[in-house]
Amino acid sequence: MERRAEAPEITSNFTGGSVPYSSLLMVFPAAMIWAASTDMATMKIPNAVSVALVAACIVLALVFGMSWGALALQLSAGAIMLLVGMGLFARGLIGGGDAKLFAATATWTGWGQLFPYLLIAALAGGVLALVIIFYRQAELPAWLAGKPWLARLHDADQGIPYGVALAVGGLIVFPQTIWIELAAKAAS
Repeated sequence: MERRAEAPEITSNFTGGSVPYSSLLMVFPAAMIWAASTDMATMKIPNAVSVALVAACIVLALVFGMSWGALALQLSAGAIMLLVGMGLFARGLIGGGDAKLFAATATWTGWGQLFPYLLIAALAGGVLALVIIFYRQAELPAWLAGKPWLARLHDADQGIPYGVALAVGGLIVFPQTIWIELAAKAAS
C-alpha cells in the first residue's frame, strides 16, 4: 500500500463525551456491510447508504477538527469519483447505486487511499464476477430456487452486485485512511 500523507492537525477540543470515537468510526464498516448485503439480496443499493456515508464523513471531520481544506480534499475525491461513476453508469457498465456508493466511499478514502481502494475493488469485482458466472452455469437446486435473491443471482439477465466488491475494497482500505489516524490522535 502507498504511504499516507501526514494527518491534518486536530484543532478541536472534542474529547468524545458520551460517544466514543470507535462508535463514530463504525459508521463506515456498518454502511459497507449494509450496501453489500442489500445489493446481494436485491441488486439495489439504497440511496440512504451513500447519503449516510457522506454525512458521517462531514460530521467526523468536524468532530476531529479537520481543517476545511483537508475536508474539501476528502469531498473532492468523492465528487470526482461521482463524475467517473456517472460516466460508467451512462455507458451501462455499473448501476446507479454502485456509482453513488463508489463516490461516497471515496470521500472516506480521500486521495491518499483512492488508488488502493480502486485496485482492491476492481480485483474483488473480478473475483465476484467469476464466482457468479460459475454459479449461473451450475444447475440451481429446487430448494435454492425458492429463495428469490438466490434465483435473481442465478438469472443470467441480471447484473453483478458490484456493491459487494466496492464494500470489500472499502473495508480493506479503511484501516489505512486518515480517519483511523485522526481518531488515534484525538483519543491520546
